[in-house]
Order: sequence, then C-alpha cells, then structure tokens
Amino acid sequence: MRHTLVIYNPTAGRGRVQAKWPLVEQALRQAGLDFEAVPTKAPLHAYQLALEAAQKYDMLVSVGGDGTTHEIVNGLMQASGETETIPLAIVPLGSGDDFAKVIPPEAPVGGRPYEWPVAVEKIIRGQTRLFDVGRMTGDHLRPDLAPGPHYFVNGLDVGFGAHATLNFTTIPRFIKGFTAYLLTIFKTMIKYPLLQVSIQLDDLPPFEQFTTMTAITNGRCFANGFWVCPHAQADDGVLDLMIAQGLSRLEILRLLPKLTSGTHIGDPAVSMARAHRIVITSAEPMVVEADGELPFLETHHLAIEVLPARLKIVV
Repeated sequence: MRHTLVIYNPTAGRGRVQAKWPLVEQALRQAGLDFEAVPTKAPLHAYQLALEAAQKYDMLVSVGGDGTTHEIVNGLMQASGETETIPLAIVPLGSGDDFAKVIPPEAPVGGRPYEWPVAVEKIIRGQTRLFDVGRMTGDHLRPDLAPGPHYFVNGLDVGFGAHATLNFTTIPRFIKGFTAYLLTIFKTMIKYPLLQVSIQLDDLPPFEQFTTMTAITNGRCFANGFWVCPHAQADDGVLDLMIAQGLSRLEILRLLPKLTSGTHIGDPAVSMARAHRIVITSAEPMVVEADGELPFLETHHLAIEVLPARLKIVV
C-alpha cells in the first residue's frame, strides 16, 4: 500500500467529521492502508499541510467539506507549480460536498455525493482521473493568503452567493444541511449587492451588465443544493458560467426552485456560457466566494482561467 497523509477537519460539516472520523479511521486501518492522520487546527492549516506533504507522500486524503478540499488543492497546486498533482482522495463529510458530486459515481441533479464507506473503497482501489482546476488572480487578495494565483475546484461567484457565504457563518451551528443554506439565502435577501460589471469571455469583446450573481464553475452544484451549471463537467477543459440579471427579491424567489432542480436554463433572468478565460471588472468592490471560502473581499478586477487536467483525483 502507498504511504498516505489523511488531513481531516474536525469542525467541518458542523460536527459531522468529528462524529464520523473514528469510523473512517477504523475502516481505513482495517483495509490495510498505510497512513498518517493529522487534524486541522486553524484556518489555512490544511493548505500548509498539503504544501509540505506534496513532496513526502504518495497520496493525500481530504476528510471534510469543500473548504477543506479547497485549501488542500491550493497547497497541491502551489507545490506542483501548476503541473499534475499527486493523487487526492475526498471523503465528503462537509456541509455541502459539492465538488464530490462530480466524482464518479456522479450525483444526479438534486442528489447527494457518495457516502464515506464508498470513499474508503475508492482509496483502497486507488484508481485516479485527472480533473481541471480553476485559477484566479485579482487585486486585494486576502492578506493572510499566499501571494500569487489562487485556485478553485468546484466554482466561484461574485454577488449574491458570495455575500451569502459571509452570512453563513452567522447561522447557529445546530442548524445543518440544506436548511442552513436556505436560512442564509433568506438572510442575504435582506441586503444583497447589485453589481455593474464588465465581463470578457476568451477573446470576445467585453460586455457590461448589472448582475445579482455571476457564477463560474468547474462543478455543477453550489451551496449544497443549487445546480447553477447542471451540465458542467469538471474534466472537459472549459469553465461554465451562469450570469443572473439584476433581480428583485420576488424574481430571486421565483428563480430559486429552478436552481434547486437545474431547470433555470432558458429562463430570461439568466444566461449561460462557457469559456477558457474570463475577466470580470467592477467599479464597486466585489466579494469573491470560491469553494465556500472568501479569497477576495474587495476586488475590482478578477481574471479566471481553466487549467486542464491538473488535479489527480481518486475515483
């Protein structure tokens, strides 16, 4: 068996990892996996562990949610110099686990990702597949983050979703799952930005519009149950976009059920696109959410591109 580092986040999933980790650890040991396990102790700890581990281990395992995986992927991408990474396995025990939904067996629209016992089977089997990674640069990167490019695996957005991420931390921890996300959305509807942005896709001329939310995705699902780009593929070498017009609260409420079922495509309130490179600029500062994290809190210029076939995922 390969020598593996397991990085688990005890706070992920609002207590799910803390409750399930002893079972996961026991299953991995009974299966004969040679591994060390390290809990994260603070924000960015998973990033630092992955950065240092990339040269020492044959495989990493992320036990947590999208935020834990986001940190680990940033560490792996920096360690590899944006070339192919060492294998990463994901045990989805977070609040949303949206990136895990595109790992085989892919979750259907409205569905959940594979359960942790299936993740253990994947780890022991050891099959891998290369997935794309999103790369972004902008002004005013959070000062506690490493300077230079920042990476995402599931998706990013500016506007409503990013501000909802800010509000999610205020929801009581005993409220979990999709209910917590719904409460966050209703709280965000009290006050949300309406951004006037310029968007350029690849080499096409830029266009300007007001947007309630613009999402750029590698995966298909955001915030545990909103299938913003239901036809996206995380290994096709392009990024998918959903650009929502400037919407009122009533228009948002009308659109929400469609987003949860992935039936919003064709709705005049949104437009869909695909691109290899995207540039978004705004006179107003933009909060940027990526994989449930907030790398930019007040950027005016954001450049995004896809890095095809960089992340080796255990499938």
